[in-house]
Amino acid sequence: MTDTRESLAQLLGGRGGALDASLPPLAFALGWVLAGRSIAVGALAAVVCGVVIGVVRVVRGDRPRAVVVSVALVVVAAYVALQTGRAEDFFLLQVFLNAASALVWAASIVVRWPLLGVVVGFVTGQRFRWRRDPDLMRAYRAASWPWVGQYVVRVVVFGALWLTGQVVVLGVMRAVLTWPLQAVCIAVSWWVLRRALPADHPGLRHPRVEESARG
Repeated sequence: MTDTRESLAQLLGGRGGALDASLPPLAFALGWVLAGRSIAVGALAAVVCGVVIGVVRVVRGDRPRAVVVSVALVVVAAYVALQTGRAEDFFLLQVFLNAASALVWAASIVVRWPLLGVVVGFVTGQRFRWRRDPDLMRAYRAASWPWVGQYVVRVVVFGALWLTGQVVVLGVMRAVLTWPLQAVCIAVSWWVLRRALPADHPGLRHPRVEESARG
């Protein structure tokens, strides 16, 4: 069976993209602490860090649209904190985004359009042929639940730290729960996929489409 862990990681930004995403929050927390709890300095540090990372990503060949979105999210987070006057609100956007992601992934499983199948389908060039393979459909639905789980974990941890105003810990946990948690999620999803598919299945790149479905 084809191992898709590398492809999935690349599609989601890979280790480099995930690490890059965790640096602006760390810059915010560091700037906030060093400047005597100045939200303005923390926000400036985060935005500057985000822009620098964005330039580096464009230079190394990343898609400009993805870079713009990443920088925009940092700017919005900084704006929220500046408007509310609460440093912990810099991380509020992440709480909402992860909550929304958990709901979307869960809904995709319920309506039989598991997002893991959609992702792998495009990575492997199979598009939506996997939906006509009952074994792949069942496997993708099962293997999508770890992705719901990772978003729920972030919501719980970030939400609890936000409620208690733990700005520095939020910055640290933003890094800890980015690539490391994503890597665990990918590994668990792959394990679930392999366990869910029959031993004689040809693999993710070769959906077994029934003759009736082809017609």
